[in-house]
Amino acid sequence: MNENKEQIKLSEMTDQELLLEAKRMRSTSLTNAVLIGFLIGVIIYGVVNDSIGFLAIIPLFMIYKLVNSTKYKRTELQNLLKERNIKVR
Repeated sequence: MNENKEQIKLSEMTDQELLLEAKRMRSTSLTNAVLIGFLIGVIIYGVVNDSIGFLAIIPLFMIYKLVNSTKYKRTELQNLLKERNIKVR
């Protein structure tokens, strides 16, 4: 239900608001990439120190949540930008 509200919000945005949202998404993607890299480092450190177990599952779950958190919103935003013929610089 929350995703439907978000999609409605995106479809009601003006062109300028969509451009700002696209720029914000790009910034969010960079932050997520840094966090995912850090969490992979935590997992590798745990493997090297023979501490595989529950503590390795937590970073894997966090990586999963980071990857899937913006996937649907990003595709909806890209579709709206294509529909309105807006190019992001």
